[in-house]
Parts: sequence; structure tokens; C-alpha cells
Amino acid sequence: MADRSSSSRTGNPDDPRSRAWVEVDAGAVRANLAHIRRAAGAAAVVPMIKANAYGLGVSNAVAVLEAEEPDGYGVATVEEGLEVRALGVERPVLVMTPSPASSLPAALEGGLTLCLSDLGSLRALAAEAARRGRGATFHMEVDTGMGRAGLDWRSAAAWGREVAALAAPPLRWGGCYTHFHSADEAAGTIDRQWARLQEAVGHLPLPAGAWVHACNSAGVLRRPRYAASAVRPGIFLYGGASAPDLPRPAPVAAVRARITLVRDVAAGSSLGYGATHVARTPERWATVAIGYGDGLPRALGNRGHALVLGRRVPLIGRTSMDVTVVEISRVPDARAGDIVTFIGSDRDEEITVEEVADRAGTINYEVLTGLTGRLPRIWQA
Repeated sequence: MADRSSSSRTGNPDDPRSRAWVEVDAGAVRANLAHIRRAAGAAAVVPMIKANAYGLGVSNAVAVLEAEEPDGYGVATVEEGLEVRALGVERPVLVMTPSPASSLPAALEGGLTLCLSDLGSLRALAAEAARRGRGATFHMEVDTGMGRAGLDWRSAAAWGREVAALAAPPLRWGGCYTHFHSADEAAGTIDRQWARLQEAVGHLPLPAGAWVHACNSAGVLRRPRYAASAVRPGIFLYGGASAPDLPRPAPVAAVRARITLVRDVAAGSSLGYGATHVARTPERWATVAIGYGDGLPRALGNRGHALVLGRRVPLIGRTSMDVTVVEISRVPDARAGDIVTFIGSDRDEEITVEEVADRAGTINYEVLTGLTGRLPRIWQA
């Protein structure tokens, strides 16, 4: 990713990047997709683009991914699927979480592939498809231990017969799948869940060509032999490590903002709501135009770091909704207009999304998806 922290010190006030923004490296997304494809072998690759492409901007993500000809896309809701269709996507779009019955008409009109977790939803889909005279493809979720949704793997023979009976034209049974609950933590749980899925599949009258899929990013990297018919990469594509012991993706996102004010303060000066930081000696503070209203985790106050002119500096005081303060006594050349990096690289220093997540007591998924619409996404080729 290009280093913009030292390339401009003042900026154009009409440029949306003058306050705060997210830079997204499209080339890194492509590289990460290629990495997944190498691991997945002949399996279809279905990038997950839910939650606004993990917070980085779904329209730009689709534009980049479409050029790589994926085998489809995964979303979380019917509304997200329709947004993808509105972008001109004609590939399969899988809605990976249970949908309310009220969304079935829109799903059918949009040609979305619903992933179903109970027989009642399949009956409702069959009835709606017959009423509208529209074909529809569906996948059935098998619960192998995640517990959130899906039909129990132990009773696949029983429910599989009813699914097959309902899967008459205009419906098509396109596949079955499961979710690995701990692929980022342990291989043993993957093996157990995979064995359960295979046992269930052995009892299912799946039609020819139906997909069997289970692997997320961590799953395909840890157990590529379980790629099966398709894999569903998510966080890895967007630069988030899927587990500490697995290959690291190319960094994709950088979060940057500008210094708006520099102050020299006396010892004893207090800062922020609750006055949680008090200067023990004279200090230099820089007010930066980003806060939790932009998605910078509030928990980083007095715990996190940022990069200013290539040097690591601490966040001090509580992060506010609209501003954050960093202590820049060690960066005497810093001034208003300079860029501060909260995620990403500046010269030889880097702050990863995993570091931010660790200091905020959360996970990289939440950091990325928590970036709000107030930050423009600046995609770079």
C-alpha cells in the first residue's frame, strides 16, 4: 500500500481525505484471493462480501472481485444480496444466514440462493416459488456443532427425505454446508465437524452437481483437503489474519486521519472525558480528526498507538466520538495537517488490524466492520 503519511502535509480541504479516511489496496485483495485459490485447488471460490465487504465498501470490492471471476458471492441478508444484484452481478449470490419469511418474495425476484436451516423455511420457499412460478436454488445448512442454525447432522436421513421431496421444480437443491466453529483456533474441531458433515452427506439424496462446502478462510488454510466443492473466504481477503499460526494476508486497509491542532501543555494538565490522562511533565498533544463515531474503538484510549511521521505515539485520554488525542513529544516536527495512521504502515512502522483488535479487547472482524460511513473508502489500484 502506498505510504501517504509523508507525501502530503496539508492536503486540499475539498478532498474527502482531508479529515479521515480508509485506504484500501485493491491489489492486496487480489493477491489474497489468489492465495486462497491456491489452497482451495479445484474447489469453487465464493468470496464473502457481507457487512459492506467487511467494512471496506461492497461496490468497490465487487468491482475488483468480478474481474477475478469468482464462482459466486456470499452475503448475510436478502437486502445485501439485492444490493449486489443492483451492482450488475449475475453470478450466484448465497444468503448465508436464515431469512425471515417476509423476505422470500424479494429473494425470489432477485434470483438469490437462500441457505436454509429448517424444513419450515423450505416449505415456505416452495410455496412462494410455486405461487410466483419462479425457479429458485437453495442450500441446506447442517448443524455439526456451531449450534446457531441448521438441521442436526445426526438426523440427516430423516430430514433429507423431506428436503428431496420438496426440491421439485421450480426448486433446485443446490448444496449443503456447515460452519466450522473454531477453525481459527484448533484443527481437531475442524476434523470432527468435517466427519459429521460427511456422515450427514452420506444419508442425503443430493442431486448431481450439488455443492458441499464448509471452509471459511481459516478452514481452507488449515485444512485445504476439506475444500470440497467450494470455499467461502472472508476476513483473509480483506487483510485480516484468520489465525495467529496461519499464513498472513497481504495488508489491505489503512485508517488515517489528520492532525487538526497541536498544543504544548504544562505538567498537571488533564485530558478528555473523565480526565483519565494527566500530564506528569510538560507534553505536546495533537488532536486528530477521528473518533469512535468513525469506528475507531473507544477502548483504545490510553491503550492504543498511532503513527506520526513514521514514529509510534500513544493515544492518550479517552477517545471521543469525533476526535482522538496522541502524545507527540517524541515527534517535534509534527504539526497540524500531518497524517496520523491508526491502522497501516508509515515508513518502517506498521500497526496491524490485529494489534488494534488486541488492544481494544476484540477481534479484527469487529474492527473492520465497525468502520462507519463517515469515513470515505479510497480504493487504490
